[in-house]
Amino acid sequence: MTDRSPSAGKPIRTAMSVEDGIDFAIIELFFFAYRDFTSDPDQILADYGFGRAHHRVLHFVNRRPGLTVAELLDVLKITKQSLARVLKQLIDTDHIVQLQGPRDRRQRELYPTAKGRALALALARPQSRRIRAALEDSGATERTLVERFLEAMVNPELRAQIDVGSAKMSGKSHGEH
Repeated sequence: MTDRSPSAGKPIRTAMSVEDGIDFAIIELFFFAYRDFTSDPDQILADYGFGRAHHRVLHFVNRRPGLTVAELLDVLKITKQSLARVLKQLIDTDHIVQLQGPRDRRQRELYPTAKGRALALALARPQSRRIRAALEDSGATERTLVERFLEAMVNPELRAQIDVGSAKMSGKSHGEH
């Protein structure tokens, strides 16, 4: 249904501002930081015909070898259908292998290959350099403060994924506690 009110279609010439009760400065900093944080990996991924979805899958499979498809779906909060194409490409290009679960034959565990590990590291290096430089440039002497802030940005009911992920990502192989 079309809005026929007198104000319909008229341009608003004033910008949204803090007077609207929203912290636009921080929102914009997140937009710009994310744009630049992903720019280096995006260039690398383009050489492979991959996108950010491939990056996320590579990241979590390399951080948690043996992660099941179901666990990956839960971490990424995407549908099986969304994951299927990306995962197939990563398997077909020998970046990831999928093995049958030892306890449940229907489960599929995901592991990086040497090629997948090399790509994940190549994608993470410029991001790590950017983070290190940003911490130094900002004078953020308390790294844990930045980590706590970012963790607090995650929905409370999903923070357990970070805690579980940190334990699994501390150098232990998947399944060890």
